[in-house]
Formats: sequence, C-alpha cells, structure tokens
Amino acid sequence: MAKKYEALMLSMPEITSDEAKNLEMQLDKIVRAGKGTTVSFERWGKYRLAYDVNKNEYGVYFLMRFDVPKGTNLVQDLKTAFKVKFNNIVMRDMISVLDPKQPLTYQRPRSLEEAPAREEGFLKEGRSSAFFASADEREDIDVE
Repeated sequence: MAKKYEALMLSMPEITSDEAKNLEMQLDKIVRAGKGTTVSFERWGKYRLAYDVNKNEYGVYFLMRFDVPKGTNLVQDLKTAFKVKFNNIVMRDMISVLDPKQPLTYQRPRSLEEAPAREEGFLKEGRSSAFFASADEREDIDVE
C-alpha cells in the first residue's frame, strides 16, 4: 500500500513558465524512478513573504502531491534533489505525509496575481484629494 505525500515548494519570484515546467518534469521523473506516481502539481502563485528568504520579499509557491510505495527511498531522493539540483530555483521546501482519512481538499489564500490591484478604501472621498493635491492646494484642504 502506498502513502500519500505532498511537497510544498517556495521558488524564486522570477521563475519563468519554462523553468516551472522543467521543475515539474524533473520532479515527476524522480517520483517515477522511485516507483511512485505524481497525483498533482499546482502553481499556487506569487505571495509576499513574512520575512525575506534569500534576500527576496516575494516567492512563488508550488504544491506537488504524490504516492510513494513502501520500501523506497523516494522521499529522501526528493529532499536531496531540492538541496543539490534545484537549490538555485527552490528557496524552501517541505515534504509531509498526508493523513489517508482526511480529504485532499484545501483552501489556499489568493495570490498577488489574483488579488485586486488596489486595496479597497484607499481612495476614499476627502482623503484622496490631499494625497494627490499640489503643495499650494494642500494648505486649503481640511483633512480629518
């Protein structure tokens, strides 16, 4: 019986679609070489990080789910690949075992590519005029 795993990866913010496809193909190749099967590979999107990672304020997350048969070193092979082969693309990685009793659904937050361009309420009446006014006009504006 195979165990289900997932690998969450944080890549460089400048990753191209070709590099992402190559990453997916190389990881799938490692999984198949270890007699496993790739269930899914998803690009979650670009997010602002809570703290800088390798001097980057942003990163692109990927989630890969895969099945691993018992008696293989597939998880260790993936960890080694992240450290050696993909160290210039993947900044952080985490591989975890999935609970077979739990559903495979998850709720991910909206990425920067999906979020609205402006925060709601930024240009409210009365407040935006002072922001965009010239120096002479600002003296005449009463801002709360």
